[in-house]
Amino acid sequence: MAESSSSLPPLCEKISYKSYFQRAADLTILGLLFSLLLHRILHMTQNDNVWLVAFLCESCFSIVWLLTTCIKWSPAETKTYPDRIDERVHDLPSVDIFVPTADPVREPPIIVVNAVLSLLAINYPTNKLACYVSDDGCSPLTYFSLKEASKFAKIWVPFCKKYNVRVRAPFRYFLNPLATTKGSEFSRDWQMTKREYEKLCRKVEIATGDSHWSDADDDFEAFSNTKPNDHSTIVKVIWENKGGVGDVTEVPHFVYISREKRPNYLHHYKAGAMNFLVRVSGLMTNAPYMLNVDCDVYANEADVVRQAMCVFLQGSSNPNHCAFVQYPQESYDSTTDTLTVFQSFMVRGLAGIQGPIYLGSGCFHTRRVMYGLSPEDVEANGSLSSLATRELLAADSLPRGFGNSKEMVKSVVEALQIKSNPQHILTNSIEAAQEVGHCDYEYQTNWGKTIGWLYDSMTEDLNTSIDIHSRGWTSSYVSPNPPAFLGSMPAEVSEALLQQRRWLTGSMEVLFNKQSPLLGMFRRKLRFRQRLAYLCVLVCLRSIPELFYCLLPAYCLLHNSVLFPKGACLGIIITLLGMHSLYTLWEFMSLGYSIQSWLVSQSLWRIIATSSWLFSIFDITLKLFGISKTVFIITKKTMSETIEGSGLRPSQGEDDGPNSGKFEFDGSVYFLPGTFIVLVNLAALAVFSVGYSLGNPGLAEACGCILVVILFFPFLKGLFEKGKYGIPLSTLCKAAFLAVLFVVFSLGK
Repeated sequence: MAESSSSLPPLCEKISYKSYFQRAADLTILGLLFSLLLHRILHMTQNDNVWLVAFLCESCFSIVWLLTTCIKWSPAETKTYPDRIDERVHDLPSVDIFVPTADPVREPPIIVVNAVLSLLAINYPTNKLACYVSDDGCSPLTYFSLKEASKFAKIWVPFCKKYNVRVRAPFRYFLNPLATTKGSEFSRDWQMTKREYEKLCRKVEIATGDSHWSDADDDFEAFSNTKPNDHSTIVKVIWENKGGVGDVTEVPHFVYISREKRPNYLHHYKAGAMNFLVRVSGLMTNAPYMLNVDCDVYANEADVVRQAMCVFLQGSSNPNHCAFVQYPQESYDSTTDTLTVFQSFMVRGLAGIQGPIYLGSGCFHTRRVMYGLSPEDVEANGSLSSLATRELLAADSLPRGFGNSKEMVKSVVEALQIKSNPQHILTNSIEAAQEVGHCDYEYQTNWGKTIGWLYDSMTEDLNTSIDIHSRGWTSSYVSPNPPAFLGSMPAEVSEALLQQRRWLTGSMEVLFNKQSPLLGMFRRKLRFRQRLAYLCVLVCLRSIPELFYCLLPAYCLLHNSVLFPKGACLGIIITLLGMHSLYTLWEFMSLGYSIQSWLVSQSLWRIIATSSWLFSIFDITLKLFGISKTVFIITKKTMSETIEGSGLRPSQGEDDGPNSGKFEFDGSVYFLPGTFIVLVNLAALAVFSVGYSLGNPGLAEACGCILVVILFFPFLKGLFEKGKYGIPLSTLCKAAFLAVLFVVFSLGK
């Protein structure tokens, strides 16, 4: 337990930032937007329908900017002091680590192995850690890889702790050559550890191409005659830490699970897998805190668990109101830096309100909160209130909420009452763990409704986050340097756009389910600005105005209409555009990023908005009308800076990878809108070049077309490239056909 002495320095502190320059810039841009809207209204009758469409688009942009300004108004983050925790806390709490994976093809086992190895080697007492891997693909290859990884972990974990290795994912650590005197103890250990890791990679590679290795091993009998969507529950304890003293030579508990799946049952995607992880871990280790990490993300900071515990165990503030600690999602192979900038300003802004949104990975949760507890159910000392004890621990309410497993109900009671977990043999809980993995276990319970990760959306993180904040809980944002977690970005552009489509479709699902921030305005404890923040995240409807605004300048040139104000009022548009550009450029450069990174980001957001987000609206519309259901498609994961078979060095074809800065095309439908937009604007500019010599107006609209073409420059370049860097002929033909229709429509009006 944490000591309560106020004389000791704090374990963490919340740091608030105030940037008057940023506030002034936000308000100035907002004022310019409102001035433009006012000008549109005053001159609406003097112009045609283009003016009205432009007004509606700009109204949407103004609302989004207003919401964004509201979020960024009071940024904050939590600074932790993990070096102080040992003198303040005599018995550190246990942590269960969850790593979900679902497809050994799209999520190669070697990626999962590196994520797991980095987590097993975290700088925390090993008897206080347990790592659970959920394999929704029920893959014997994944299980085999994890078994081999557990053998290497007995070498890797002591090596990392002995030499205080900072990067604890082997594939990243061994990228750098050995920089020490040959013959030293460290040099010998380094060489030996590297050789063992290379053996591990070769074993996984060989097993990937040949499945006969599983036939002769009885341990793989549970995988016989199984299919990814049709199999029984599998729970296997890969390694059990029987030492139980947290020695540096020990390895934490390591468990493989795969819940039962049947074709006629709903499985609720990742949320269902996460809830199974909660139940199994509750039966085996029942740690009060849980860390959720995606399978392609590795721990980049060895003290990450200690940092999170600093927040949860801080005695000077009220620890009962912090439900989860979120770390930023950063990547080691990104060239756009868009996500980093977004988190630096938007997520920090959320941290200054009620707390950051749960981002789906790199997040520490409290088990009691995931079991449906509210702040008013907890006393100042952390124990349950008398009312909560009567209501939550009633003999009839527990099975109704958590299921009929007696062992599960017992573990829930222990978790809610913060009872210490006696050390027991994990394998004794396998039978009970298999029971809570049955397809019908959650039937008529509160799992996915008020308990655990919530269902009814593909973005279970956003859905669950809203529910937690709606109960009155807060959350904390910790952004250490170096980053606590690093992951990989999709290697292919189409995969990145697919990922965005899934995220935004899930966000739209939240907008229309019972967790919607639009509902329950006065009956829930979601703060007003936090509600606006969730609305800003959920509003991908701006993709329609984005698409229209990319086409309006071309339409006006073709139709000889006026889009932008004339005379002095044109200065509003020019000033607005200039200020927005300089402001976003300042955001990037203030974080140390280049102008090129900013340019790529501006182009990327336009492409995402007019493709992925547009298809998200199409998906959710079909679902709302009952025509079809949304489909969860796993993003393909890669280790972009490694060569096949070793997982160590940069590939020889590095220039063709995602770090090359080149835009690769395929036959995906995601590239159709961008190609169409570029062709339309080029056609309009061609018509303008002829008409301008005849004295026709439209210089401002022509500049608008040029700006659109610049923003979609990858598509312009793709018109003249060949191979994977060129737009496929099928996509080009479809876009050309749509462009011809648009031109004919515009000229004929």
